[in-house]
Amino acid sequence: MNQNLYRRRKLVNRLGLMLSMFAMVLGLFVLLSILFTLFKNGLSSFDLALFTQSTPAPGSEGGGLANAIVGSLMMVVVTTLISTPIGVFAGVYLAEFGDNNKVAAITRFVTDIMLSAPSIVLGLFIYAIYVAQVRHFSGWAGSFALCLIAIPVVVRTTENMLRLVPGSLREAAFALGSPRWKVSTFVTLRAARAGVITGLMLALARISGETAPLLFTALNNQFFSTNMNEPMANLPVVIFQFAMSPYDNWIGLAWAGALLITLTVLVLNIVARVLFRDKVAG
Repeated sequence: MNQNLYRRRKLVNRLGLMLSMFAMVLGLFVLLSILFTLFKNGLSSFDLALFTQSTPAPGSEGGGLANAIVGSLMMVVVTTLISTPIGVFAGVYLAEFGDNNKVAAITRFVTDIMLSAPSIVLGLFIYAIYVAQVRHFSGWAGSFALCLIAIPVVVRTTENMLRLVPGSLREAAFALGSPRWKVSTFVTLRAARAGVITGLMLALARISGETAPLLFTALNNQFFSTNMNEPMANLPVVIFQFAMSPYDNWIGLAWAGALLITLTVLVLNIVARVLFRDKVAG
């Protein structure tokens, strides 16, 4: 009987390993297929002009995505500067002070709703409360819409990572006479910084390719502009518009823009992990 039980468990173990391996191979295949397609179609338009020239007029040759790159960079930077402190501090509050608290329970509920809300709904919300009031599209409106997408990701990731910190670490800090705010800021948050950085990278990766909310907020601008109070060119909307155009030049630029976003997010993730690993080693 013990032999039959052993064989059954061994069979189940092998089946589980095979299914896990298949899932891993399938995921890698899809990821590599996406990267191969992006490199195959976008590498031909990936040149110096892509970063130095603005989007071309319909039917014209040449051109680049300089205005869209600068516009996306400005909006992402503003979004990161706004959403990072709000999301991290909210996550610290929920994890350290939010037990048996009605305000914290409501905050978690609203955060979960915003996480699952379609991005186009958040874009329409900003359009209604900001764009419709000032009567023009702008880069600020685009940044505000992206903040509504990034903040919930940072909040939930920060809270979950802080809850994984052992309670003995907090007790040791309290035993040394540290106040609670200092324990939360300099002990638990520092211990969970790897997870917090991961949450920031996830939020950054998500907002970098969002198109729907920017259609109702930042819109687009064919010309180079750094004025955040005017319609601003951005990579997601330019890629969306160029990919549907009948011009081969525009389609090639759309592929190059998609490749640029993918490589940027990939490089940022690698750099963040390497820098954090060096800090831990030191």
